Amino acid sequence: MTVILETERLILRNWRDEDRDLFREINRDPKVMEFFPWRRTHEEADAMLERVRAMIDATGLGFYAIEEKESGDPVGFCGLGPAMVTPVMPEETIEIGWRLATRYWGKGYATEAATAALRYGFIDHGLEAIVSFAVAGNTRSTSVMKRIGLRRLESLDFDHPRVPDTHPHLKRHVVYGITAGAWREAQPSA
Repeated sequence: MTVILETERLILRNWRDEDRDLFREINRDPKVMEFFPWRRTHEEADAMLERVRAMIDATGLGFYAIEEKESGDPVGFCGLGPAMVTPVMPEETIEIGWRLATRYWGKGYATEAATAALRYGFIDHGLEAIVSFAVAGNTRSTSVMKRIGLRRLESLDFDHPRVPDTHPHLKRHVVYGITAGAWREAQPSA
């Protein structure tokens, strides 16, 4: 098992074959995917999982499996990767994101994992800035963004280019972000 990060309650690591069922579950769950225009089939989820694993292996960045230390169970994912919303944002833009199975909501796991991922991005990878974005009405995600110290970048809000016109209520995305300097200033002094 390749451990990327560890927190008090969680391990962020690369995906294993036995995590496939959880990855499929997350990507088809209507509550988890409420703000996405599609649910992935098993085959689509498996293909996405292989892309995520390959990215982590190649770059060290990606959306890592989150494992609950106490139980050893995978609970979802969190990590850093290319935003992939060109031409809206430059190609080199890195986003932070997360998705958890609903039975693990409300435990602070997304905030805990994302806080560790920010540190990893700024300290270990020397990133200059990290953004996150979500459908305007997705208050669960924007609340996590605020808790981890990201600030609203209203001038960067956009209509997502990959959201089909058949889902107009999912097009508008709000953007939050933080620079490495602002993140360092916000860290408690030792």
